[in-house]
Amino acid sequence: MPTPEQIWADADLPTRRLAGLALNPSVPESILLRLLSDAPLAVRMVLCRDRILPDSVVDAVIEHPDAYTRSFFARNPHVDTAQRVRLLDDPEWFVRAHLAHGPRVAAPAQPRPLPDEAIVHMISTYDDELLGGPFYQQISARLRRSMPTHPVAKVRRWGVGGWASLSAEMRAALLTDPDAWVRETAQRHARSQDPAWVESALPDRPCHARTDMLLHHALSRAVVDGVLAKPVDEEDKAMIAVNPSLPPDIVVLLAADPVPQIRGLIAHRADLGPAERHALVADPDPDVRTKVAYRADLGPAERRVLMTDPHPDVRLAVSLHPALSEEERAQVDYQAPTNHSFVFHPAPEVPRDPETVRRDALSNHPLLRRQAARDHLLPPDLVARLAADDDLGVRVLLAQNHPDAPAPLLLRSFLEYTGPERGSLTTRPNFPTSGLAPFADHEDPEVRALAARDPETGPTAVERLTHDPEYAVRAAATRHPNLPQPRLAVLLDEEELAHAAAANASLDLDTIRRLLKTDGRQVAPPA
Repeated sequence: MPTPEQIWADADLPTRRLAGLALNPSVPESILLRLLSDAPLAVRMVLCRDRILPDSVVDAVIEHPDAYTRSFFARNPHVDTAQRVRLLDDPEWFVRAHLAHGPRVAAPAQPRPLPDEAIVHMISTYDDELLGGPFYQQISARLRRSMPTHPVAKVRRWGVGGWASLSAEMRAALLTDPDAWVRETAQRHARSQDPAWVESALPDRPCHARTDMLLHHALSRAVVDGVLAKPVDEEDKAMIAVNPSLPPDIVVLLAADPVPQIRGLIAHRADLGPAERHALVADPDPDVRTKVAYRADLGPAERRVLMTDPHPDVRLAVSLHPALSEEERAQVDYQAPTNHSFVFHPAPEVPRDPETVRRDALSNHPLLRRQAARDHLLPPDLVARLAADDDLGVRVLLAQNHPDAPAPLLLRSFLEYTGPERGSLTTRPNFPTSGLAPFADHEDPEVRALAARDPETGPTAVERLTHDPEYAVRAAATRHPNLPQPRLAVLLDEEELAHAAAANASLDLDTIRRLLKTDGRQVAPPA
């Protein structure tokens, strides 16, 4: 079975022209149907996977005899999910597999959830190997919440996966579920909360299982003492430092004094300054102290000690502790990092407390304001406040995450931020399309490409951009409707840009028909 990448790599110039027509918004339905019926596989792939389709074309795709063609539509991120699930009982297993795998979407986008009844049908009837990987992303939050009590046993088994967030009543019900498969799955999850079982099963060598147990499972005192006395790996102490089951006295120990009987005596020497004294009593690994500093159960005495820690990462971590007042935070000598990635964060299934979000948004600490800026439900007054924040991270995170981020903020963020997922800012609902023409001469190629989004960018500038040294700029300009027709005709003969040129909405109907009639081979009329 060839991959989409192989299919496209094998496509010749005429085929790429036809694939461009498949994306052209001015091409009528009759021509789309013709391409679906007669065009090469690469063209059908682009047509079925990379655009919204008219209802008549969708009907034809669902009935298409070629399973590859139907499988491309199963992974189309642009069409309504109700159209994709028409392939729910497709006779070919790999069409169903592609439906379960979901659309190919570039981060940070996520596929839209399939209808709940379709998900239940898939869990109930599909082979388990078809339901791995990204399938879970297509399950709605509503269905995920109802899974532990769902009437279908196979769905309840999926619900066990959220064991850590389930109520005691739900856990008890699953442990006594009438379905043996559900009961056994629940029992496996319950074992992770049994310190004795964890102690008996903990591997004695570094591995994924040991890491998972030390981070997330209930730890016995013997396991904790073993890690402190003789860690198997240098990361062991840092892992238990974030474990919710860590005993309070060990939290104190890791935060302030790993060997109290020895270091405590030395630390009381009158000739030691505060920094030297802290260095003697604190855990020698700053990563451990940093992990401890993030713990919500950190006591006031430990917070005070860590607030003056010699390592900047520890001070930064404790400066974010929710128990600190703004006055206490101001006493911490922390440095807010500016080299972080400011990207999209999916909304949590349980929204954050609005008062906590407001407190963070009004904080003097930029990292708390960044946390607030990620909230998708931020009210308008806080959106306006954070959009004018003096911290780049706050502004960009607001732009990346809030559905009503204003257009000026989106554009400013794109111009100022050059980190990961910068390009996703242009996909936000309010990203502007007007006023971008002046960027055609910008030194940054990603900014130059913005000019191709502006319908008012003039023909001269558009044509110049088709000669740009950056392919992404050339391709964007090639699709601009203001591109002069003579230049468009030339680009239809260029291997690199023929696909984009054929997708240009200003392509004249005569050229479209000629390309269709000659299977993409003839651009110009006969001499």
